[in-house]
Amino acid sequence: MFQRWRRSLVLRVTFTIVALSMIIIWLIGSALFNQISAGIFKEKLNISVADATSTARSTQLQLSIAQYQDRATVKMIINEILAVPSVSGSTAGREIALFPFPGNSSSVNYRGTSNLMSATSVTEEFRAKTRVSKGAIWERTDLKYLGGKVEKAIVVGNVLQIPNAGKYELYVLFSLTQQNATLTLIGQALWLTGLILSLLLGLISWLVLRQLIAPIRDAARIAEEVTAGDLDQRMDIRGEDEIARLGYAFNEMAVTLKQQISRLENLSRLQQRFVSDVTHELRTPLTTMRMASQVLYSAKENFEPAVARSAELLASQIDRFEALLNDLLEVSRFDAEAAVMEIKAVDIVALVREAIDYVHPSQERIINLNVPSGEILIDVDPRRIQRILRNLLTNAIDHREEKSIDITIAQTESDLAIGVRDYGIGFNNKDRSSLFERFWRADPSRARVRGGTGLGLSIALEDTKLHQGKLEAWGLPGKGAHFVLTLPKFAGGTISSTPIQVIPRGEF
Repeated sequence: MFQRWRRSLVLRVTFTIVALSMIIIWLIGSALFNQISAGIFKEKLNISVADATSTARSTQLQLSIAQYQDRATVKMIINEILAVPSVSGSTAGREIALFPFPGNSSSVNYRGTSNLMSATSVTEEFRAKTRVSKGAIWERTDLKYLGGKVEKAIVVGNVLQIPNAGKYELYVLFSLTQQNATLTLIGQALWLTGLILSLLLGLISWLVLRQLIAPIRDAARIAEEVTAGDLDQRMDIRGEDEIARLGYAFNEMAVTLKQQISRLENLSRLQQRFVSDVTHELRTPLTTMRMASQVLYSAKENFEPAVARSAELLASQIDRFEALLNDLLEVSRFDAEAAVMEIKAVDIVALVREAIDYVHPSQERIINLNVPSGEILIDVDPRRIQRILRNLLTNAIDHREEKSIDITIAQTESDLAIGVRDYGIGFNNKDRSSLFERFWRADPSRARVRGGTGLGLSIALEDTKLHQGKLEAWGLPGKGAHFVLTLPKFAGGTISSTPIQVIPRGEF
C-alpha cells in the first residue's frame, strides 16, 4: 500500500483534495451549526422569558385580587399554577416550581413543583440571585424528575408576593429536548452532506486527474522503454491541447535521440575498426623495426657514443610504441565487448610478488609489502589481474618522488582487497574524476617527464569491471595517492564488504 502511495500521483492528490475539503467543510459546517444553534436557543430563550414573565404577572394579579378572599381561594390559585400538563401546545415541556423565601414566618406554606419535578432542578446559587433581582432572570439548568429522568432546560425566576404568606420564588423551567433533537438532526444532516460532498469532490478529482495523468503515465512508460533501448516507441497523440503538444515534442525528441544514437554507434564502430585495423597493420612494420633495433642495440659497443645512444633510444621507444599498440588493441576489444575471461584459482600473494618483480626487479627496498601469511586463493583471470597490478605499481613508482610504496592485502570471507599507497605528488579533487579516462594526464609536463600511454588506469578499470570488482582512488597534493582494488573471491560473486578503506587512516 505504501509503495502504491509513493508511485501514484493520482492517489496522493485525490487524498489531499478529499482531506482538505473535509477540513474546510468541517470548519464551515461547525460555524454554520453554531450559528443555527445560537439562533434556535435565542428564539427559545426569548419565548421562554416572555412566557415566564407573563405567567408571573398573571399569577401575581390573581393573587392580588384574591387577597380579599379566604385562604382556600389562594390555595386554589396556587394549585392551578402547579397543575401544569406534561404537554401544552407550543409550551410543551414547561414546569413550575414555587419556593418560599428563607426565613418566611408564615404558617401557610405553598411550596411545590409540577409533574413530580425535583426541587434540585433549580440551583441554590440561582435562587439567591432571583431573590435579589428586580425582574425576571434566567440560566441553563438540568430539568430533573423524581423518576430519574434528566433533560436540558432553561429556568426563568421571578418573585411573587402571596397575600398573608409573604414572598415566594416562582420558577418556570422550559425543556430544550425539542431544540436539542432539532440540532441533532441538523448536525447529522450537515455531517452527511459534508461527507457526500467530500466523496464527490474526491471522485471528480480522481476522474479529472486520471484524464490528465494518463498521457503523462504513458510518456513515463515510453521513456523507460526508450531508456531500455527500444527507440521505436512513440506516444499516441490525440487533440491539440497542451498534452498533445507535449506528445509531439516527446516524439520529436525520441526521433532525434534515435538518429543521434545511430550516428554515434556508427562513429563508434568506425573508430573501433580504425583502431583495430591500424593496430594490426602496424604490428608487421613494428616487428621489422624491432628486429633491426635489436641488431643495432647488440652492436652498440662498436659505435661511436652518439650512435650508441641513438641505438638505445631507438630500442626504448620501440618498446614504448609496442606497449601503446598492445593497449590500443586491448581497448578495441573492450569497446567491441570481445574481451574473454580465463578464470583460474590462483594465489593472489604470488601474483603481487610477480608484478613487483616485473615492474621493479632491482634490489632497492622501495616497496613495503604487507600481506597475510600463507596462500590466498581467489578465482580470477591471472593475466588481467597481473596487468591491473602492473599498472597500479607503475603509476605509483612514476609519482612516488623518491619515497617508499606500501602494498597491502586484506580479505574477508567473500572479498579481497589490494591497496597500493605512494607518498608522492598525489592529485587534487579536480583530477579525481578524470583519473580513469583514456589518454588523460594531469598536465603536459607530467606526461613528458614520466611518459606512459595514458591508457593504463583505464584498462585496469575495465579489467576490474570484468571481475565484478571495483577500483577506487584517493589522493591529496603532496600527500600521495592510494589505489584500492576490491574483488570477490569466487567467480560470479559480487562485492559485499570493504576489506581496505580507500581513504588512508589519519587522512580523514
